Amino acid sequence: MSTEAVADIGLIGLAVMGQNLILNMNDNGFVVCAFNRTVSKVDAFLANEAKGTNIVGAHSIEEFCAKLKRPRKAMLMVKAGAAVDEFIDLLLPHLEKGDIIIDGGNSNYSDSQARYVRLKEKGILFVGSGVSGGEDGARFGPSLMPGGNADAWPHIKPIFQAIAAKAPDGAPCCDWVGEGGAGHYVKMVHNGIEYGDMQLICEAYQAMKELYGVDNDKMADIFEKWNSGVLDSYLIEITRDILRFKDTDGTSIVEKIRDTAGQKGTGKWTAISALDEGIPVTLIAEAVLARCLSSIKNERVQASQILEGPKPSITRAISQQEIDDLEQSLYASKIISYAQGFMLMRQASETYKWNLNFGGIALMWRGGCIIRSAFLGDIKAAYDKNPGLVNLLFDPFFQKATAKAQQGWRRTVACCVSTGIPLPAMSTALTFYDGFRSARLPANLLQAQRDYFGAHTYEFESAPGTFHHTNWTGHGGTTSSSAYNV
Repeated sequence: MSTEAVADIGLIGLAVMGQNLILNMNDNGFVVCAFNRTVSKVDAFLANEAKGTNIVGAHSIEEFCAKLKRPRKAMLMVKAGAAVDEFIDLLLPHLEKGDIIIDGGNSNYSDSQARYVRLKEKGILFVGSGVSGGEDGARFGPSLMPGGNADAWPHIKPIFQAIAAKAPDGAPCCDWVGEGGAGHYVKMVHNGIEYGDMQLICEAYQAMKELYGVDNDKMADIFEKWNSGVLDSYLIEITRDILRFKDTDGTSIVEKIRDTAGQKGTGKWTAISALDEGIPVTLIAEAVLARCLSSIKNERVQASQILEGPKPSITRAISQQEIDDLEQSLYASKIISYAQGFMLMRQASETYKWNLNFGGIALMWRGGCIIRSAFLGDIKAAYDKNPGLVNLLFDPFFQKATAKAQQGWRRTVACCVSTGIPLPAMSTALTFYDGFRSARLPANLLQAQRDYFGAHTYEFESAPGTFHHTNWTGHGGTTSSSAYNV
């Protein structure tokens, strides 16, 4: 193979996502150099999927780097963790200052932050980019969320914005996110919101099925109608398709699937980050825990036989009012999920000095990614109108939307609770909403308890910022613990 510098970008990792991104780049007029640790995959790719294209291959890291135009741009689509660092170490001897390494895998943002710092010291520009949209998105237009060393952006921008999905108004679903690990942080929150959206849809499915005996064909019709309204989104669309899909025997295949959910960690990372930042991202956390609960199948089967509680019984067909109530419950809960996700990104932006552009993030999610929906246009409009918006629920559009959903949302949650149908995500969304709109919560009693047993002090409502300790028992003394927050 020739070692002339002919490639605009190189990509390492020829699993389906890597191959599809390379083909996407080729379609958009860029010459790509492909490499894989198992080099036989390079030849197989060139002889099959990449046959007749301008894609070139390499049989070694040295040859790979030699084929890249300066500044060299090497993108990694390999398993998150040690493999990323191994390839970075293999690349470094063949790179020079100003060259760019892009990690497009599902890496933890803290790893990307560390790689950004380490490579900056060596003069290498590191980019950690979220890539969302699955195999189809990678091939025909993903949502891309690049962050890291801003000096890299002018060099990769033409490629990334060309291959990205386009929003309905034609804008590319890709823009610079921020420094350090910002790109992978935003992708992490995207995935956390994805967990929440999926769980909410599953709860609506279970309610229709167990409360009213709605069959899957009728349910698919309901989801199709929802997809033409406020819930217009990719996940509602694929749920419709899944419910209609029949096995070879003519029965619904989804009902044959074991009810134990898997996860790759990004939802869990979002919940952990929320705890670290002190932000109440309750819906995503419940969605993660719902997957954990699903995984203890044997215990659930045993519990179903011995634990008392109401059992749903189908007594009548679902009414249009109940369908509308479920739609409003889904919509309002989704608003809460996104509000919480943007609360978390706002706090992380302050913690890490990222200066995130929230309207831009909503734009990046409007196409290509798993959570893409018409709803994101409303979020972008809210931040365009008020870039300093503290919480999505303070925007007039979302105030009106949650107000309109109120009664149906409450009726749905109350009905399911009274009949024993679990709604972890929808109910926690409503609980958050009621807590958030409460000017006073019972944390005053909690603070008194903490002061009673641990002398942790409290503030008076009339004098916030000044801490006091009470000798509640008469023999505890006046010494108090230092005031601090974890």
